[in-house]
Amino acid sequence: MVDRRSEQEPSLEPRASSLAPAPIGVFGGTFDPIHYGHLRLAEELADRLALREVRIVPARLPPHRGTPRVTSAHRLEMVRLACAGNPRFRVDDRECRREGASYTVDSLLELRGELGNDIPLCLLMGVDAYLALTTWSRWERLFELAHVVIAHRPGFELDTGDLPAALAVQTSTRLLREPPLLQARPAGGVLAVDIPPLDISGTAIRAALREGRSARYLLPDSVLDYIAHNHLYKGLDAA
Repeated sequence: MVDRRSEQEPSLEPRASSLAPAPIGVFGGTFDPIHYGHLRLAEELADRLALREVRIVPARLPPHRGTPRVTSAHRLEMVRLACAGNPRFRVDDRECRREGASYTVDSLLELRGELGNDIPLCLLMGVDAYLALTTWSRWERLFELAHVVIAHRPGFELDTGDLPAALAVQTSTRLLREPPLLQARPAGGVLAVDIPPLDISGTAIRAALREGRSARYLLPDSVLDYIAHNHLYKGLDAA
């Protein structure tokens, strides 16, 4: 005779399935220029989240900063050079081809149209970007189209008390505890992942190049050679 009192209640937590498709990461940015901090973050998340691939999406006209002095064509080519040889990275030029501001929601809508509604998409971003998410165009739609994965420093705690009220509500109802749960559904979750960061920034690289200092070992040699060949960043002011 079965003791019904000893049976556990079924969990309402989404469950990953071995038959579910592997998630695809979407990693956008200005990439001005792309450097090892970007590349290592994408590689680390691809491992930690068991991503099928990472779509690296350079922005033509980023809405939250001034227009880059280096053209989108140059920045796209540097991304292609940096990603060459890594089968998990796929350069996605849709925002460089699109007129107007490069809104992430538009890119995710296009990807959903191409990939269908069943494949999990993971929008990859850092903490600072997530804290400002309510300033993004149609930001609430992002959760309908993808999971949001927040890369943060070890020891950081995602405290909803530090978030704008509307984002805190969305976050508290969507938090996932572990990466395999991303496979349970195509979108809608929020996952925070601790990633030891490389202390490299595009701002510091641009300053070094502008001042004639070496930026070697901060970005791939192929990108550095492209910058030198095309005389990028030299002669630009600090804006």
